[in-house]
Amino acid sequence: MTAFDVELVGKVGSMALINKEYEDIDYNIIAHISRELRPGCMWVTSGATEIGRLDYLHRVGNELWGDYNDIKTDYSAQGQAILMETYRRFVDSRFSLRQFLVEHQHFNDEMKREHLRAALMRCPKQGAIPIINYNDPVCSEENRKMEIQALRSAHAKVVECIDNDETASQIACLVRPRYLLILTSVDGIYSDVNDSSTLVKEIIAGKEDELIEKIDYYINHCEGASRPGANGAAAKLEYVKEPAKTGTTVFIANSRYGIRDILEGRAPSTKICLS
Repeated sequence: MTAFDVELVGKVGSMALINKEYEDIDYNIIAHISRELRPGCMWVTSGATEIGRLDYLHRVGNELWGDYNDIKTDYSAQGQAILMETYRRFVDSRFSLRQFLVEHQHFNDEMKREHLRAALMRCPKQGAIPIINYNDPVCSEENRKMEIQALRSAHAKVVECIDNDETASQIACLVRPRYLLILTSVDGIYSDVNDSSTLVKEIIAGKEDELIEKIDYYINHCEGASRPGANGAAAKLEYVKEPAKTGTTVFIANSRYGIRDILEGRAPSTKICLS
């Protein structure tokens, strides 16, 4: 029987946190997520850049213009504070909330990996919930690419963390959760992205190599993404391979459903695991 260190690593995407009609945070989504978080849950959240953009637009009346990377830095720095404040508002007041801002270096350097893992693993014991995001405000895209290239010259496998789906999967590799939950703006993985009746409810196999083969099959059927810069369903499937291989049960589902409803099969999703 596989032993798990924590109950859940979860992730929610940027567009799942936005009310497109009102161009604002979807407080209902963050509220229902936050109210289900408990010590033993580790939550990876996107949204800082988009929330910062909307906040700036509402305050000033226009968007920033100029270099894309500079704009992303400025928006994400503005959005981080709002994002954390919003989670803090709705998470049970009995529990501590801790922000972790990570970059690729925290996963590619063994000492930094262990430091991050130890800090995360102290959270459940201390009644705390980690809220994790990629550290966009201080990450220079040009510098990141140079660092990744240098790492690739010395290592066969390199973590980039260009997407919080990858960040969540890497966190799951660090802390071995029973469940890895990827929340998005659709119900899961589809055989045909244009046909909602083709939702893939399960990707299950008895052996690691068989599971990876099945995942690869559906990767070849995936296309599109929710926003510019996102990597879409194919990337999600690629990233969750490692956690699934080690026994974690993965769910890809819509953020409008409750966490427990998804994990207990009362909401539509794509479930990926070893049988």
